[in-house]
Amino acid sequence: MTYRGRFAPSPTGELHFGSLVAALASWLRARNRHGQWLLRVDDIDPPREVAGSTEAILSALTQLGLIADATPLHQSQRGEAYARALRQLQDDGLAFPCWCSRTDLEAAGAIHRDGRCISARHDDREPAWRLRVPDLAIAFDDGLQGPQCQNVRDAVGDFVLRRADGLWSYQLACVVDDAFQRITEVVRGCDLLDSTPRQILLQRLLGLPTPAYLHLPLAVDAQGRKLSKSSDAPAVDAADPSAAIANALRFLGQPAPDAHDVDTMLRIAARGFDLSALRGMTTRTAQASVGA
Repeated sequence: MTYRGRFAPSPTGELHFGSLVAALASWLRARNRHGQWLLRVDDIDPPREVAGSTEAILSALTQLGLIADATPLHQSQRGEAYARALRQLQDDGLAFPCWCSRTDLEAAGAIHRDGRCISARHDDREPAWRLRVPDLAIAFDDGLQGPQCQNVRDAVGDFVLRRADGLWSYQLACVVDDAFQRITEVVRGCDLLDSTPRQILLQRLLGLPTPAYLHLPLAVDAQGRKLSKSSDAPAVDAADPSAAIANALRFLGQPAPDAHDVDTMLRIAARGFDLSALRGMTTRTAQASVGA
């Protein structure tokens, strides 16, 4: 099977160093395995979107030499696919409507495990839809973090598939789209390691294939805070692509090739790409890498 990887940014701001690390690692992994690299824009939460950030992110990736092998997939255009998946779970008795408020959940211990709504039905408003999570341990072997195991019912409970406001959950949309794009390995940050058992569970219940997973250490600042859009991490300077890629390569434990242009640098880096130096690491300070 042809290797297919992907990078899936959310349009909540410009591309920052932490996101560049994930984009670069997934691109290098795909090129090292002579496979394909795809893009997906996770734009299913309009209230959190920042105007113009989709275009800014895609433009920055192009300037940095990280070119996808197909037109980006936009989750905002995939609602019917998510609705079909939800209907399948409903028909199989695996999803149920829930009118629980945060107060209701706090009274129940903040985790919903009953497989049914524990609140009164409200005909005047739409419910959320939750997955009826079985008492089952989900185990997988992560490419960098090693063996993982989680009982989703104990750790998370009956999680939301579609919110009461009609917006789709990240977990359901991610699973449906990874299958649609035929992704064979997901390379992403360790902040999403805890989401993986939920996604594997959904894949099994929906009869979808499970890709391999590889979770990278998160880029953090000198105080141990994750670099993110919400913490005002600065945007990557795509006007100097060679410097930006070199910094990200060093963060990933890779040598930065001495090349005259970013395309040559990337080709050389892809040939020797090896993440073994990061095995078992969940965070790594980005200060030295970005020259802070």
